[in-house]
Amino acid sequence: MAATLLVPPAAEPWTVADAKSFLRVEHEDDDVLIAALIASARGQVEALTRRGLITQTWRLVLDGWPRDGRIAPRLAPLRAVTAARVHDAAGDIVAIDVERFVVDAATNTIAAPPWSLPMPGRDIAGIELDVTVGFGDSAADVPDLLRHAVRTLVAHWYDNRGLAAIGASVAMLPGSVSAMIASYRVLSL
Repeated sequence: MAATLLVPPAAEPWTVADAKSFLRVEHEDDDVLIAALIASARGQVEALTRRGLITQTWRLVLDGWPRDGRIAPRLAPLRAVTAARVHDAAGDIVAIDVERFVVDAATNTIAAPPWSLPMPGRDIAGIELDVTVGFGDSAADVPDLLRHAVRTLVAHWYDNRGLAAIGASVAMLPGSVSAMIASYRVLSL
């Protein structure tokens, strides 16, 4: 199942001012760099945990409906299915009422009776589901441990940016960050 980001988060888990305070940076020369590090650290934590920290919209593309009617995307936490469509045999896109789908937040799955869904008219990428994932719309909704992981990663990258430029060995993900995000990882079998 392929996933494409449609609408990125509207905010970050930390403001530049908050990050500068944590980094003890009192000048404005590195504001753009720090903002980029915050976005990159959020992206890294999201990629490693497969969880959207701030609300965002993704498109899932499937070849066919699962026989058991349960779709388990590798994105979490699921909040809603916002659009659904299939490509018919003529190549046209047919919308599906999103009310047919139930988001089971406890198991992070999307459920729908397979008999109630139209079959795609092509074998490859015939189904598209737009889903909203994330803990909430603001930084306050993100679990503190994940926010701290982002902040710690920003500090690590900020403090070691010169070493990486000259080729010194710098761990891209400190052990402390790995430990912080471990319990939030979505594992795949």
